[in-house]
Amino acid sequence: MNKNILIFGITLCLLATACSSGQAAVPTVNPLDIRNTAEAAAFTMVAQTLAAIPTATLPPPTETPTQTPLATNTPLPLPTTSINLPTATTVANTGGDPCATRILSGSPKGRATVLRIVNTVKAAVTVSLYLNETADHNECGYRTYNLGSRDSVTITDLVQGCYNLWAFNNDSKNLVNAGSGTICVNNPDKWTFEISQTSIRNTTP
Repeated sequence: MNKNILIFGITLCLLATACSSGQAAVPTVNPLDIRNTAEAAAFTMVAQTLAAIPTATLPPPTETPTQTPLATNTPLPLPTTSINLPTATTVANTGGDPCATRILSGSPKGRATVLRIVNTVKAAVTVSLYLNETADHNECGYRTYNLGSRDSVTITDLVQGCYNLWAFNNDSKNLVNAGSGTICVNNPDKWTFEISQTSIRNTTP
C-alpha cells in the first residue's frame, strides 16, 4: 500500500467532516497534527502486515554419517580334556600323613619285592605308583614312570607293602584314566600289573 495515498485520503476525510454544512463549528485542527496521526496509522498497518508474513524455516541439519567399526571374529576357547585322577590327599593325607608329598627313595627299607607294570594300550601313558606307609620302617611316597605303547617296566628296588597305581594320558583316540585301588604286596615274588584304558589290574598268579 502507498503511504502517501493513505495519508492523503485520511486528510480529505478530516477536512470534509470539518467543512460539512448545517453543523456547529468545530475547533480548527492543526494540519501538522493530522499528518503525524496519519503517518502513525500507516506505519502501524505496515508493521502488522510484515508481522503476518511467515518466517522462513531452515531445513533440519543433515545427519553426518559416522563410521562404526565392524565386529571382529573372536575365536571360541577350545575344549580341554579333563582327567579325574585320585590325588595323594585322598589316600594318605588323612590326619596329616607326611607321605602326601614324599617321593619314594631309591633304596627303601623293608622286605624286598619286585613289581612289573605292563601297558596294554596303543598309546603312551604316565604311571604314578604310591606306597602307603609301612608298619616296620615307615617307608612311603610316590614314583612316576612313563611307558610307551605296549611298553612295560620292571621295578626291583621296592619293598613289600600296600600300593596304589594310576595311569593316564591325553590321547584322544586312546584315552587312559585308570586306577588299581589298594593292592598289598606281601611276598618277594614278581607282581604284575596290567594297564587298560579304564583300569589297572593285578595279574599275579
